Amino acid sequence: MKLRAFSLLLLAALQPATSASAANPVRRDYASHEYYVMQHDPRAPGSASLDECAKALGVELVDRAGELKDHWLVRAPKAEAMSRRTTSGSGVARDAVEERWERLRRRAASRRTSIFSTRAADMQRAKRVASAIPYLEKQVPRQRVKRDDSLIARAPPPIIEEVGAGEGDGYNASSAHSVALHFGFADPEFQKQWHLVNDEFPEHAMNATGIWEMGITGEGIISALVDDGLDYNSDDLAGNFDALGSYDFNDHVDLPTPVLFDDHHGTRCAGQIAAVKNNVCGVGVAYGSKVAGLRILSGPISDIDEAASLNYAFQNTSIYSCSWGPADDGRSMEAPGYLVEKAVVNGINNGRGGKGSIFVFAAGNGAGSGDQCNFDGYTNSIYSITVAAIDYKGLHPYYSESCAANMVVAYTSGSGNHIVTTDVGKNKCAKNHGGTSAAAPNAVGVFALALSVRPDLTWRDMQHLAMRTAIKVNDEDPDWETTAAGRPYSYKYGYGKLDAFHYVTAAQSWKLVKPQAWMELPAIQINNGTMNLLDEMSGGEVIGPDGVESKMVVTKEMMEQHNLETLEHVTVRVWIQHDRRGDVEVELTSPNGIKSILAGKRNGDAAKTGFPGWRFMTLKHWDEDPVGEWTIRVSDQQQEGRTGSFLGWSMSLWGATIDPSKVKQYEVPVVQNVLPPLETEEADHPVISSSTAAAATSTKTRPKPTAHLPGDHGDAEGDASTPAFTSGVEDAVEATASPTMTPTPDEGWFSDMSSLVSDQKWFVGAAALVLVFAIAVGIFFWRRRVAQRRLAQYSSVAGDDLAMSSVGRGGRSNISGARNTKELYDAFGEVSDDEDADEETGLRGGRPHDRSPAGLGFHSGFLDDDEPASAPMYRDNPSDIDRVRERVDSPASGSGVGSADGSWEHASQVR
Repeated sequence: MKLRAFSLLLLAALQPATSASAANPVRRDYASHEYYVMQHDPRAPGSASLDECAKALGVELVDRAGELKDHWLVRAPKAEAMSRRTTSGSGVARDAVEERWERLRRRAASRRTSIFSTRAADMQRAKRVASAIPYLEKQVPRQRVKRDDSLIARAPPPIIEEVGAGEGDGYNASSAHSVALHFGFADPEFQKQWHLVNDEFPEHAMNATGIWEMGITGEGIISALVDDGLDYNSDDLAGNFDALGSYDFNDHVDLPTPVLFDDHHGTRCAGQIAAVKNNVCGVGVAYGSKVAGLRILSGPISDIDEAASLNYAFQNTSIYSCSWGPADDGRSMEAPGYLVEKAVVNGINNGRGGKGSIFVFAAGNGAGSGDQCNFDGYTNSIYSITVAAIDYKGLHPYYSESCAANMVVAYTSGSGNHIVTTDVGKNKCAKNHGGTSAAAPNAVGVFALALSVRPDLTWRDMQHLAMRTAIKVNDEDPDWETTAAGRPYSYKYGYGKLDAFHYVTAAQSWKLVKPQAWMELPAIQINNGTMNLLDEMSGGEVIGPDGVESKMVVTKEMMEQHNLETLEHVTVRVWIQHDRRGDVEVELTSPNGIKSILAGKRNGDAAKTGFPGWRFMTLKHWDEDPVGEWTIRVSDQQQEGRTGSFLGWSMSLWGATIDPSKVKQYEVPVVQNVLPPLETEEADHPVISSSTAAAATSTKTRPKPTAHLPGDHGDAEGDASTPAFTSGVEDAVEATASPTMTPTPDEGWFSDMSSLVSDQKWFVGAAALVLVFAIAVGIFFWRRRVAQRRLAQYSSVAGDDLAMSSVGRGGRSNISGARNTKELYDAFGEVSDDEDADEETGLRGGRPHDRSPAGLGFHSGFLDDDEPASAPMYRDNPSDIDRVRERVDSPASGSGVGSADGSWEHASQVR
């Protein structure tokens, strides 16, 4: 162990000169140890050494924290951390290591500096350690989520005027068969890969054949699938597999082997990118490129492991394909944690030798649940190329999420077709792949083709090319608007469909853009609105019938001061307190009158946490002159008892530099969401208590990409006639969110309970129902007593004591009366809690997550794209059956409709 510690200290000393190649992380053991990420600043005046800091906290150095400079993974035995855990005045248990760190910081901030003090030496030591550790965060494994879809919304496809492919759009062939003959494809499934060559709608394909004709197939480019593993033994992938860029962050082994029964998603996405030209399945968009696998989605991992995966081998790996994110349920709102965001920025600043890693994220498939990609901090990042979906007819699939952060669309399932690709197995193929999970890898394939001819393109060049070469689809769709720069933009389609031929040929002659510059405007507090480190909000202006507006002015002098020449991304951070977050709408209007809808209403989002410094992003203002007055408007649905206040906002403009020699790199501040913002020194070295950090490190469950994927994602007809956002007046009927036993990251189990109590109408109505029920019960018992008195006047006939229907086999009294009641209840798909299990159906009651793998709360749509597995039958032992019969035979037994397990809630989950 001493040798290990010495090696780590030596590595720290040589850190700037370390190799760019990936170093495999040390295996974690969360059962025996608590893990923390500690930032050590060796440049701080008088700072303590890394070893001294570790000793002061009582931790052991484990490993570098991925590729994050000066960040280290440390650990302490769990038993020791538990035994030394303290309790705060509020009764909340506090971690011993975090408490030790806070105590050191408090001691360092003390003004007691007398040299005669017996604690002077301790105080000096505390100052050295405190100045050297600006950041410490405990690591809690979390389950990340693969991208998925939601509800059904069938509608006949509109009649549209198709946009044909013009001359010079690439290699023209009459059919997939002729293309296969021309390129010598023996792959048996190639002619079913309509996303490559679409026989029925020729203009709707990725249009890569012309690029292949030029001999460009992606050679020399590596794309990493950050997913659930990759079957490198597949005949379709083995020849293009990059082992050095691969790692399993779930099991901490070298190769990303799919292990779980549903670990097929990463393999399928990899096949779309780089399936080789052979006699198995089909080919990838860039079938000459290579793919690596970074397995993170097959179990809980910590933030630092997620961060490390996004920087893994980032000098050799060009593109990171990410078809996952927060749950697409229309209720969640989640952004990357500090370490993850820092890793993304690190990849942008330092990946590929400073040209920047390319991050491609699937937009999300929760539109059927009212979800929007601007509520996802991964897809609304300026560093992500966010890809939404269109189907083989060029229509918008109902599940594909809309928002102002969508950049382009790519082809995937819908209107009767799926994506055909590689699957887990030696020579196995998948024919039911889809969702935005499949749209993103198709885009990755196009980007790999471009980088193979222009490896010098920066991450921003890739975005510029995507925006400028995208092709408009469905001209008559009302969602299209014209930007100030004269380009069409849609919340559904972004700037249009990604076209391989147009993208790659444009890349060949593309002039590199200037480095990035940005301008953060001072935050505006509305009516003394504030929010502290504990997310406690106060002040602000009440959101009335006309909403609340606030204005911010950008001048030419401000642009020059910040070295900002042209505009690309706009990010807006808002502080809004509200009783029901889903009622809130946020719009930003530029000086040129271009309006970006940052947040539309989400009928299923009942969270009371509001928007505590949430950051939105819009691409609608790309190349617009930003000088002038920007206006933000916050409104809600004006529902009785659901009120809120707008506390404040800030805005940042991102674009190209005026003078490249004055470029500076953006660094992620530790604290970003307080209002008013902390001063620079405070923001760099804030005192974050363990209770503050708890929100960022609490365990969260993320579904896999197929978790919400509906069975009809490939069959439901697409749409080209509905705008992405409608006003609250037009849609006054509130949709009911699908209940789930897993709370969203920012709400509790009973987020709506207080609103039920506070709503007087609900209370009066409930009281009236109780009164009516009581009267009905009284009448029932009175009438039964009268009937019994009448029957007492007659003598029973011998042998007629029992109704014939109640005579069972062997002359035994049957239980059909009680069973019939139960069977009526079971017709709703539930099981009475009077029985532990139904002998005939083999079903059990309980919460949804009790019937899911590992209790992750996957709903009934989980893995709808797979063959359904037969459910195991459960049988009671004889003593259990006897006890059940005794209960049913007993006069006190009921029908079970008053089940305490919330089973009525389960019935509404079936989709």
